[in-house]
Amino acid sequence: MGNIFFEILLKDKASGKNIFLFLPASEGKLFNMEQEVAIRHADLDDINTIGFLAQQIWPQAYGSILSARQLEYMLHLIYNPTALKDQMLKQHHTFLVAELDDEPVGFASFSKIDTSGVYKLHKLYVRTDIQGKGLGRALITAVLEEIRARGARALHLNVNRHNKAKDFYEKFGFRVIREEDIDIGSGYFMNDYVMEMKLEPELIP
Repeated sequence: MGNIFFEILLKDKASGKNIFLFLPASEGKLFNMEQEVAIRHADLDDINTIGFLAQQIWPQAYGSILSARQLEYMLHLIYNPTALKDQMLKQHHTFLVAELDDEPVGFASFSKIDTSGVYKLHKLYVRTDIQGKGLGRALITAVLEEIRARGARALHLNVNRHNKAKDFYEKFGFRVIREEDIDIGSGYFMNDYVMEMKLEPELIP
């Protein structure tokens, strides 16, 4: 199967923000050739869209890993409008939204986590009905373009130790560096691997 390739970087004339445009590969017929995938910066106006996508994606992504109660608890904890606003404004997370023919189908977020140039990929989700078509890779590519321009030397992420997404990240170049059990309240924990991608030029896909 083909991939979506990073093709064009545009700037939104109204906001001055970058818009990453991805065109379908000529092989693999991932999408109709008339379809266009755009990855853009999100802002406060996108909070409801991000929350809605999470409500669609999480039950299928984590339904076999987390109990229904923990899933509901975490969705509310992380994706309620106040929490998302705090992530954007106070925690300085940068959010990206992927759109297929102007319809939001996925999102990612990242931020710098220390002064040595280490960034963290906090979120990466694509609507389940179009997974496996290169959109996850397209979102990570957009994140890498952003953080490389800011002088990043590594990108970290957390993934549940039972989540098959670990295989996807390993294929992309991430490696497990440790395990982590995070107390998120109400008796629930996130049992994760911490993964890292080094950003020396020769290691970037």
